[in-house]
Amino acid sequence: MWFWLSLVTLLFWSGSDLFGKLGSGNTKDRTSHLKMICSVGLIMGIHALFSLFLGSAELSWDVFIKYLPVSLLYIVSMAFSYMAFRYIELSISSPICNSSGALVAILVLVTQGLGEDLSPWSLVAVIFVCTGVILLGFVEAHEDEELRAARQDASNHRYAKSKLAFVLPILYCILDALGTFADSRVLEVLDEDSANCAYELTFFAAAVVCFVYLKVKGARGSDKGAGARAGSEKLSSAESKKLWSFRILAGVCETVGQLSYVYALADTEHVAFAAPIMASFCIGSVILSRIFLKERLSVKHYIAIGIVFVGIVILGILD
Repeated sequence: MWFWLSLVTLLFWSGSDLFGKLGSGNTKDRTSHLKMICSVGLIMGIHALFSLFLGSAELSWDVFIKYLPVSLLYIVSMAFSYMAFRYIELSISSPICNSSGALVAILVLVTQGLGEDLSPWSLVAVIFVCTGVILLGFVEAHEDEELRAARQDASNHRYAKSKLAFVLPILYCILDALGTFADSRVLEVLDEDSANCAYELTFFAAAVVCFVYLKVKGARGSDKGAGARAGSEKLSSAESKKLWSFRILAGVCETVGQLSYVYALADTEHVAFAAPIMASFCIGSVILSRIFLKERLSVKHYIAIGIVFVGIVILGILD
């Protein structure tokens, strides 16, 4: 079951990346990451309340406090990811961010070993997935400047070179890996439904804080057009609503992906294999960005995607 839950996470988190990028829209809006947190936190809060009052989930202060460090690691890492949308293409940031699965696999294998019930083929599959994700990030980072410029022209989006463009995804990668590793430990003693509710309510609290900040600063209506040039005016009401629609869709995809993610990690014996699959959702993000954001793929990109796909198929067969 862990394999299929991991695939659901992969698909919906790919959608969350795409809609998040579309919702961020403009490199000039310095509060776009806060607006993303508001949208995602709202959807997660609604789902948490639904689970608590109409579902079977239960939550106590003890569970909330125990899961709080994990929640904060995830939320802060996602804030860095949303900030990166303003500085770098999705097809570059997503692979860098989601190399975290490789870090998780290494942490688990170092601390626990393979285990008697896991075959060598499982380790081979993990190597394929992790290698593919890392290779994709490497290809993007070393892409020819002329090809990069052609891609940006095709997408009508230009990004200035910046160290921050790479630092933000790397920070996400580290924090997300630590969160995933800690998550697998905490879920050994906590019910996954309760843990997920704790996370969603923490995210909702973060959304409230961000909303109040935006309200006080008067930034709620400061959306500007995607790819806007210096001196351009604010978006119309219809265009602003379109951006918020993308943000809400990103929140829905993120929430569904998070739910399947928690259940996948609950199978603690397969964390080292589930984590790389879920982290490889960047492959879906790259493909979606090429289709909807008009970014281009090279032969090297397809090779990296193929390596990840082989690893996923091996894990599926072993399951």
